[in-house]
Amino acid sequence: MLIFRLFAVLALILLNGCASSPEKPQEPVTPAASAQSIKKELPKQSEAKTEIDQDVLFMLMSAEIAGQRGQYELAYEGYIEAAKRVKDPKPAERAAMIAMYLKDAKKLKKSLALWLKKEPRNLTARKLAVLTSLKDGDQQKTQEHLAAILDSDPAGFESAVLEIANALQSEGKLPVVYDSLEALSVKKPDQAIIYYLQSIIAMQMKNQDLAEKKVEQALKFQPDWDKALAFQAQIAVLSGDLPKAVGLLRNVHLKYPDNQKISKMLTQLLIKTGEYDEAGKVYQALVEKDPKDFESWLALALVDMQLDRDNEAERILKKLLDENEWREQARFYLGKLEEKRDNIKKALNWYDQVRAEPFNFEAGVAAVNLLAHDKQYDEAISRLESMQDSFPKERIRITLMKAELLNQQKHYQEAYDVLTAALSEQPDSKELLYTRALLAERIDKLDVLESDLKKILAQSPDNPEALNALGYTLLSFPARLDEAEKYLLHALRLQPNEPVILDSYGWLLFKQGHAQKALEYLQRAYAKQRENEIAAHIAEVLWALGRKDEARQLFDKAIKAAPDDEYLLDFKQRILNRAE
Repeated sequence: MLIFRLFAVLALILLNGCASSPEKPQEPVTPAASAQSIKKELPKQSEAKTEIDQDVLFMLMSAEIAGQRGQYELAYEGYIEAAKRVKDPKPAERAAMIAMYLKDAKKLKKSLALWLKKEPRNLTARKLAVLTSLKDGDQQKTQEHLAAILDSDPAGFESAVLEIANALQSEGKLPVVYDSLEALSVKKPDQAIIYYLQSIIAMQMKNQDLAEKKVEQALKFQPDWDKALAFQAQIAVLSGDLPKAVGLLRNVHLKYPDNQKISKMLTQLLIKTGEYDEAGKVYQALVEKDPKDFESWLALALVDMQLDRDNEAERILKKLLDENEWREQARFYLGKLEEKRDNIKKALNWYDQVRAEPFNFEAGVAAVNLLAHDKQYDEAISRLESMQDSFPKERIRITLMKAELLNQQKHYQEAYDVLTAALSEQPDSKELLYTRALLAERIDKLDVLESDLKKILAQSPDNPEALNALGYTLLSFPARLDEAEKYLLHALRLQPNEPVILDSYGWLLFKQGHAQKALEYLQRAYAKQRENEIAAHIAEVLWALGRKDEARQLFDKAIKAAPDDEYLLDFKQRILNRAE
């Protein structure tokens, strides 16, 4: 087993660790020499003590042999007994490792106590001791060990505590770690690192208010601590307050203009908030300070593309072609640049030059999408089919893309057949089931639609897309409106602001005869997502409410933008044409 493969190597280190170096390194160490070396560690006693030294050596060798034979209890006893007789910490360390392997808490505590007695500044031993005391609920011992880590290794305290927290997170014991730090802060109230770590752990516990309070407490003791200032901004991001986060990071960036990590955090937020010009200036400063910061060069090129500074973006990307690590990305984005310029042939040429993963797959997808947009469907499908063998892990995504291309051409049966063939190999794929369900509606296979969506819900009862799709489909059957309501209310509880679900629920209310209430939901959906199907629903509800002029105005505006939309044309045929 692996643990005793390690023992075989480490035993030699251990034996050498218990012995002093021989005067002539070229000569092998004999058992007798090792015994004499161990003897040097022991206080001068009677001649009989030499026998004990030989016993120590025998214990170590016996422990090694026992370990190789899988006799871990015997191996532990050998190492722990040896540890009691020598100053060297290695036997105690090995005993602790075996105790961990055996998951024997009592043995682990015993070996850790010996290990720390011999090597009190050992960070690994202290971390294991903290974990053990935390699991035992011994807060006093936990505080002692944490304080010892902080005193002996202040620089390693942060990583040690975070490592411990990560180890206990799956057991739901983060609050225990937090409380132990709280108790430690009483003894060491001026240590900013303690409050900073509490802030991180509070975020892991999803308590953003507490995290913000603790990072502010850390900054009271270290007002200019860049790491804490940056984390304060991260808390604002996770709280959804992007303007606050940007403001905080701007201030940190002014204090630490040479801190590359903070500069890049700021640029990411600026891009997220659409402030591309400022992001470009920060990236420009980064590459001026470090011309070999190719990550920032690439980001600057993308910002330039966003700001329609295409020539400048092209200059940077072509410069990156000379760098092996960045060549594939440069080719990919040069393709995007030519696609933006509507140069289809040049864009495809760049995409076809992308060779390395993962960019070659994304370049292939980009090429297919470009051809589909240009209505070159045969070429797009041909490319997809050739990608299937090259990217076996992406088979589902490729299948879905092929089905979508067929769907765009209104080849519904063929798309359905493609998905059915894929499902014969992967019958539980939610993506394939969901897409086939939508296509089944197109070819009047409502039984397949319902069975596919219910299969998804059997696997994932809280899948909002499947709940919405099934509920919306059932609206076509007046006798099943109550059943539809059950699914749609469930979806609405899961995603109360999702436009598609708001539209479905509004349409349900209309079918139930609650036109005014239906209009409220439909208008909320349309305000979030101006889809033609939602517009058609609103127009029909307005018409039913007698607000026919408003219905016509909405329809005229929508049909002008999308003259071939099936939902708008259906409203026109069923409602407007009959009214004329």
